[in-house]
Amino acid sequence: MTTSFMAAERVLFTSESVTEGHPDKLCDQVSDAVLDELLRQDPNSRVACETATTTGTVFVVGEITTHGYVDLQKLVRDVVKDIGYTDADYGFDFQTCGVISAIKPQSPEIAQGVDHALESRQGQEPDELGAGDQGMMFGFAVDETPELMPLPITLAHGVAKTLADVRKRGELAYLRPDGKSQVTVEYSFGRPKRVDSVVVAAQHDPGVTYQRLRDDIVEAVIRRAIPGLIDDRTRFIVNGTGAFTIGGPMGDAGLTGRKIIVDTYGGYARHGGGAFSGKDATKVDRSASYAARYVAKNVVAAGLATRCEVQVAYVIGVAHPVSLNVETYGTATVPDERIRALIAEHFDFRPGAIIQRFGLRRPIFRRTASYGHFGRPELDLPWERTDMAQAFREALPKGVTAAR
Repeated sequence: MTTSFMAAERVLFTSESVTEGHPDKLCDQVSDAVLDELLRQDPNSRVACETATTTGTVFVVGEITTHGYVDLQKLVRDVVKDIGYTDADYGFDFQTCGVISAIKPQSPEIAQGVDHALESRQGQEPDELGAGDQGMMFGFAVDETPELMPLPITLAHGVAKTLADVRKRGELAYLRPDGKSQVTVEYSFGRPKRVDSVVVAAQHDPGVTYQRLRDDIVEAVIRRAIPGLIDDRTRFIVNGTGAFTIGGPMGDAGLTGRKIIVDTYGGYARHGGGAFSGKDATKVDRSASYAARYVAKNVVAAGLATRCEVQVAYVIGVAHPVSLNVETYGTATVPDERIRALIAEHFDFRPGAIIQRFGLRRPIFRRTASYGHFGRPELDLPWERTDMAQAFREALPKGVTAAR
C-alpha cells in the first residue's frame, strides 16, 4: 500500500482466495505432500516438486535428491481423495485419475552452492548453507486484524474455508470441491470501514436451482464468515455465470505456484514472484519469505509501526542476503533506518539460520498449501510467532513510546 492510500477518504481494495479443490491448489497440496513425506524420512531432502493437472491426469515433475522414497501413485490419490474428489461424476476422482511422474536429482551445480556457501568456499565463513536460488522476497504485516494480516485476504480466506466446511460437514451436500471467494473492503484514510462486496463461485451438483444456491451461500457461508462488517449496501455476487457444475481439473488445468497472491497478502503488499509449495527450505523463495513475514510481524507487534514491509534479496550459493530493506509507509514511531538496524541486530537471514530458527526440516508444509501461509493461528506456524517483539520494544530509545 502507498502513503496516498492512507490519505484517501474512500478506497476499495479486493483480495481473493480459493478452496482446496481449486485445480491450482490441488497441485500445491500434492507438491507439499511430496515434500512432507520426504522430510519425514530424510530431513535433509532437497525438493523442488512441481505438479500439474488436467482432466483425468496428475503430472508430478521436478528435481529431488533424497534418501527417502515416495509411492507417488498412492500419495497423489490420497491427496485427491482427501480434498474431496471421490465421485467419478465430478469428471475427476482419486480412483480413476492417471498419475505420471518425471523426477530427476537436483543439479550438482546448484547442490554445490547450497551445500557450501560461496563465503565458505572462499574461507570467509565456517562451512554453511548457501541460498538455493537468487531473487527477492517480501514479508508484510499490518494491524488491521489480530493476526496482523490485511483484512481483505483474511476475509477472503474465511469465506473460502467456510465454503469448504459446509460441504465437508454435509450442511450443503450438493456442493463440490472447487470454489473461489473475493472480498472488497472499503477503506477510509487507510483504515477498513466496511465490506463493499463479496463474490463466491461455488461448484455444485446439477439440478440445484440458482435461487437456492444463492440463498444458501449468502446465509450459510458469507454472513457466517464475515460477521459485523456487512451492511445493507454490501453486494453479494454468487456464481456470476449462473451455473458451476464443471470444475476442478475437469474445468481448468492446474499448476503448482499459480496462486502466489492467494498464498501471501492478497495483493495488498508486494511479492517477489517465487512460489512456496513443493520447495524445501534451502529455497529462499519459501524460507526467506517466511523470515521476512516473521520480522515484519514482530515490528508491528512491538509497536514500532502499524504496517511494515521487509524485503531481502539473495544470490544463489551465497549465504548472506545482498540487501535488506524496510518500508513502514510513514507509520513508524522511530526512523526506518533504526528499525532496519534492529532487524540486522536481532535476526539472521542466512538460510541455515532461518531453517534452524523455525525448524524447517520438519514435515509441516502441506497444511500451509490451502488458505494462506500467513495469519494462521490454528496452525501455530513458527514464523507467525511474535517472540521477538519484546526485544524490539526494549531497544527503543529512551523517551520513545511504541505505537498501540
